[in-house]
Amino acid sequence: MEGEKANIGFVGLGIMGKPMVRNLLKAGYIPQVYNRSQAAVGELVAEGASAASSPKNVAEQSDIVITMLPDSPDVEAVVLGSDGVLEGSKEGLLLIDMSTISPVVTRTIAAELVSSGVRMLDAPVSGGDKGAIAGTLSIMVGGEAEDFERALPIFEAMGKTIRHCGPVGSGQVVKACNQIVVALVIEAVSEALVLGSKAGVSPEVILQVLGGGLAQNRVMDLRGPTMISHDFTPGFKARLHRKDMKIILETAREFGVALPVSALVDQMFSGLVANGKGDLDHSALLTIIEEMSNHSINEA
Repeated sequence: MEGEKANIGFVGLGIMGKPMVRNLLKAGYIPQVYNRSQAAVGELVAEGASAASSPKNVAEQSDIVITMLPDSPDVEAVVLGSDGVLEGSKEGLLLIDMSTISPVVTRTIAAELVSSGVRMLDAPVSGGDKGAIAGTLSIMVGGEAEDFERALPIFEAMGKTIRHCGPVGSGQVVKACNQIVVALVIEAVSEALVLGSKAGVSPEVILQVLGGGLAQNRVMDLRGPTMISHDFTPGFKARLHRKDMKIILETAREFGVALPVSALVDQMFSGLVANGKGDLDHSALLTIIEEMSNHSINEA
């Protein structure tokens, strides 16, 4: 397939982007990489990637450009701004935005690109840093079916569950749905751990019992033990989940959907960020429940 022979560019080498590039290297690709922080570029060049001087330079050397950036304005600047991907593009270039951004912004960017003959897929991911490292990400893709097929070998190098969700923007809609569930489950697990612990039951016992019944969930499996030990080393930063909640609520308003509990959890993430914990893992939402309850499960 074409994707197997494509020259790939990759912009954005953070917690997620760096291991994703490493999996592309393992699959035999030699990505052109760019990042504002040059330390990450140096690491990956030492492992076999090639350095580019700008997003424009990435596009000039690539058939397919992947972006993995924090927020909508970052993607707009990298793709449409000065020295951006569009400036270095040629007809037939495929942009794959794997960031989590607004579906509205995604569709706006795609419309800007089409007049230059540039195709676009939105392909946000779920699975956190662990999934990025293991190459087991869930990838939800919006765009044309033929572009999805072109990109499929690349997705298969980075993910396990790969689904074409519909037209451009559909991937971001599904990611918003994913982030609702993740946020609300983190909050629910936090409530359960604090209630059980303050009532005198070991948090470890709570995890074991809940993990064997209907309440079992991936958040508890992956983050439960670190929540108990208060190890909030970020796999996905709380401030980024707060950003996702903003996208979720804006999208809900656009389509006239009521998300009352999501709005509440959005406020809890805002409180977490306001208290200087935005760079902790999103599971640090636990500390909000602990503070409200005057009880730390780590000291039980």
